[in-house]
Amino acid sequence: MNPVARLNQGLAAQWVRVATRFLPFADVATRELPLGRLLRLSLFQVSVGMAFALLNGTLNRVMIVELHVPAWLVSLMVALPLVFAPFRALVGFRSDNHRSALGWKRVPYIWMGTLLQFGGLAIMPFALIVLSGDSNGPAVYGQIGAALAFLLVGAGMHTTQTAGLALATDLATPESRPRVVALFYVMLLLGTMVSALGFGALLTEFRQVKLIQVVQGAALLTMVLNLVALWKQEARNPQRTARIPNETRPSFRESWRAFAASGRVMRLLVAVGLGSAAFSMQDILLEPYGGEILAMPVAATTTLTAMIACGALAAFVLAARWFHHGGDEHRLAALGVLVGIFAFAGVIFAYPLGSPLMFRLGASLIGFGGGLFAVATLTAAMNLDVGGKNGLALGAWGAVQASGTGLAIGIGGALRDGVSYIATHGLLGPAVTGPAIGYSTVYYIEIVLLFATLVAIGPLVRKPRNERREPSAGGPGRFGLAEFPG
Repeated sequence: MNPVARLNQGLAAQWVRVATRFLPFADVATRELPLGRLLRLSLFQVSVGMAFALLNGTLNRVMIVELHVPAWLVSLMVALPLVFAPFRALVGFRSDNHRSALGWKRVPYIWMGTLLQFGGLAIMPFALIVLSGDSNGPAVYGQIGAALAFLLVGAGMHTTQTAGLALATDLATPESRPRVVALFYVMLLLGTMVSALGFGALLTEFRQVKLIQVVQGAALLTMVLNLVALWKQEARNPQRTARIPNETRPSFRESWRAFAASGRVMRLLVAVGLGSAAFSMQDILLEPYGGEILAMPVAATTTLTAMIACGALAAFVLAARWFHHGGDEHRLAALGVLVGIFAFAGVIFAYPLGSPLMFRLGASLIGFGGGLFAVATLTAAMNLDVGGKNGLALGAWGAVQASGTGLAIGIGGALRDGVSYIATHGLLGPAVTGPAIGYSTVYYIEIVLLFATLVAIGPLVRKPRNERREPSAGGPGRFGLAEFPG
């Protein structure tokens, strides 16, 4: 071989090493699931993040401030998507056992979820305009229309995410699933953050016509993203989904009993419920706490969402590194819970110390601990030995996680108001009358719930030796998503 050819070959080898060492998601890809196909599949998470940002952020503010809708009605509307959360286990079960001549199991449910999201977003702006009173129609029609729109979007989000994660589990190898989870969570977070910034920029000068354009544009983009995500992902296998005469199919109740027969499964779901509630109870209280108790300006409290998101992103990176080196998912979940305990303690002590810096640090750690816990428990659900019923396992995780989150947010706001009312009227004694008592009570309860989560998840850490994950192929020398600098 001449010197020039040898030099070219050496440079090519070095460039290949650079690509695998420094591309953030290089170690997620496998021969069965290349990086391009995996990133394309993860687009359904982007559409779910966009819908979440629209419902819980942009429309929340627009309905109250610009459209003058009562706050209690807005809270009820935002909570409506959670009504469908308990049905995620049923959606997962049905996708596991779907019968169709087309040979697809997951695709029909992702497509149905996409249509539900599209339909809800398509009718939402008109319902909100009627709800605001700027039309000749009765306001009750706007209330019914808005409720239907929020419910459709919520049902679509839960259906799409459950079936999409089940499809990812079907396609990924057991060794790559933890890193796939981390990538999908990053895409969900990026979809939420980028969408929130985009909606804010587009609605800087608010007009109702522009609101219609933005929301319906989101509906169209949802359809496009999910179609691209689905294209040629699930192989058609008519024999697998064919209807067999006189076939005895297990009912959902029978499948659930078999699924829940393992004590480890139920313990994991209990831990997911407790931990999700513990990390979510303060969701609507952190910014008011910073403004009312620590006298932080609006601009300062607004950055708290970004800090929590950055903490969660750092958690995803650490989780990928942890799994890359064979770490146990239950141990990582426990680590996230411990971080959460210190985070809430920092938030509590920020008031008596008068330290906004400690408050910001606590908020960032809440995002970090919650991110670790969410990724670790979802990975544990994906790795459950359920005989190919991945949809049921992931649906159960999603149902418990979403239900716990929704209930905790509602209870947290009610607790804060109730305790503050009792304290300000002197019913707790003269020593407990400060404005922070309502907030602190919620934070203390969250710490108690986190300790209960540790109790639930503790026995899961002791995994049999034959179930322990070995470090990923390639060893610690590779620099992909697992080694992405935090």
